[in-house]
Amino acid sequence: MFTMVHLKVLPMKGLLPVLSIVLLERRNVKTPLHLEGKWEKIGGIDCYVAVPEDNKNPDKVLLFLPDVFGVQFVNNQLLVSDFAANGIKTVAIDYFFGDPVPADIQSPNYSGPPFNREAWFGDHMPRTRPAIDKVIEGLKAEGVTVFAATGYCWGARYTFDLAFDHIIKVAVVAHPSLLKIPEDLEKYLETSEAPLLINSCTVDSQFPLEAQAKSDEILGEGKFKPGYKREYFEGCEHGFAVRGDMDDPKVKAGKEGSFKATVEWLKKYL
Repeated sequence: MFTMVHLKVLPMKGLLPVLSIVLLERRNVKTPLHLEGKWEKIGGIDCYVAVPEDNKNPDKVLLFLPDVFGVQFVNNQLLVSDFAANGIKTVAIDYFFGDPVPADIQSPNYSGPPFNREAWFGDHMPRTRPAIDKVIEGLKAEGVTVFAATGYCWGARYTFDLAFDHIIKVAVVAHPSLLKIPEDLEKYLETSEAPLLINSCTVDSQFPLEAQAKSDEILGEGKFKPGYKREYFEGCEHGFAVRGDMDDPKVKAGKEGSFKATVEWLKKYL
């Protein structure tokens, strides 16, 4: 049985406080806020890496493919640490090369430099997959033979692509973006062998309710034989698996529930 330990995170500028959830199987203790990971170069790419205390399966790695706020965002680093606390070695890839979208960009108090969305996308989209591939090759050289991926928003696109290329054994996405619906779902059905978990929500312009229904239609009811499940978190918005107002019971349930569902999916199939 899982035990939930809430780690409070200091609010970043313009953001509401959030909680990171650690699901512990071996102990039931309160844990102070800390980050268990460390920065490493893998295949020449900066990565934030967290390793379980016992590391029983050093040949298996979870690739953490972050949203546009990147690995530098403390909430993402906490999630990496949380996966490691559940026995899963996790490698978060800095495929934005130290240039993520500012975490407080949507705050009315944002005081950073002007942000050009089109230029940022144009710069980083061509560089993302090559960075992922370099990390995978670097990990293979270290003896890793089995990969899973969990992709958030931006990272979901590349989780699908890794599944198409038969590089990962298990796939999880949360509030995915950059997907073509229904084409990518149909391709997943036809080409992928990686069991797929989708964490979805109520308000999401990138993966709206219509796309969620299409996912179930194409992959659900046993159509995708390796395994398919879609979790739905009512009252949550795009980004809920990483950030949100934890004073809102629905948002809190969504963040906790999506992490728990991801851990259980990985434990089942990885």
